[in-house]
Amino acid sequence: MSHDTLSDVLRGVRLRGAVFFNISGNSDWAAEAPSAKELVPMLMRGVDHVIEYHAIAQGSCWAGIPGGPSVQLFAGDVVMFPHGDAHVVSSAPGMRGDGDFSWFPGVEAAGQLPLRVAYNGSNVLLPPATQQSEDADVNIVCGFLGLDLQPFNPLIDALPRLLHLRASEDDAWIAKFTQQAVAESHAQRPGGEAMLARMSEMMFVNAVRRYADHLPAQSAGWLAGLRDRFVGRVLALMHEQPSREWTVDELGRLVGLSRSALHDRFVQLVGVAPMQYLAQWRMQAAARMLLETRATVAAVALDVGYDSEAAFARAFKRVVGKPPGAWRRERDGAAQ
Repeated sequence: MSHDTLSDVLRGVRLRGAVFFNISGNSDWAAEAPSAKELVPMLMRGVDHVIEYHAIAQGSCWAGIPGGPSVQLFAGDVVMFPHGDAHVVSSAPGMRGDGDFSWFPGVEAAGQLPLRVAYNGSNVLLPPATQQSEDADVNIVCGFLGLDLQPFNPLIDALPRLLHLRASEDDAWIAKFTQQAVAESHAQRPGGEAMLARMSEMMFVNAVRRYADHLPAQSAGWLAGLRDRFVGRVLALMHEQPSREWTVDELGRLVGLSRSALHDRFVQLVGVAPMQYLAQWRMQAAARMLLETRATVAAVALDVGYDSEAAFARAFKRVVGKPPGAWRRERDGAAQ
């Protein structure tokens, strides 16, 4: 099957990245980030969800979710928080910071991004009081990835709350990403912001692929389904032609399973029935068209497999709570 389902989902949920911070730490220090729900209005307008990541350029530190998993990080490692949990990056495990980001909108408005922040013990120093030092115990590049959760994003639930990518000779790209991100953010050359954003997106895709490659054999979830020889082909077929009037019988015949066997295998791995998944994905494809094109609601309805605008509007409202036209206007306004 030639269709790249992961790329299709990443396009559908409109992944976009940005790098906002270069952090240095000395002595006993802790930086605490609030949850994604609190960060979205401050960091990335017009998105449903923000994933924060930290790439270690120099030194070592700890990262963890209070009351949840934590991990020690070394130069070249990357850690990300796919579910948007509040978390702490610190010089030792179990530490806490203040989690106050109220100063950020003023810094953003002043055009001071990417921002350099120095933690020296309990003191937090912002420009122009300090600059990141090569003599710091640790230097970190911190970035954010925005994406849509609504109407349907099958990827996020398939990822852990904390995703750790270790520096590896077999995957030197991560270390090169960290080095290049530091160089670009320091140089502040024309086009640097766009380059850092694209690099962040590439790093996330690489992280998802590495995580999927190392899933245990008996795993469940959307990524496990993608990897399965039968369910993966069914997902590819539905993503390649979402407007087609698929049936479970036809999909089973195409991949070599009975209707009941395919249904059970799909539910076991993906968590929903095949036709339910198709209906949800059609809504996500429609949402992308509504936001990225000026196509009429009627045209969007036909493109995702509905014979009438009214039937599509009812289905869309069931999923997102608003008719497609009203939802489009609301999202357009939020992105301004």
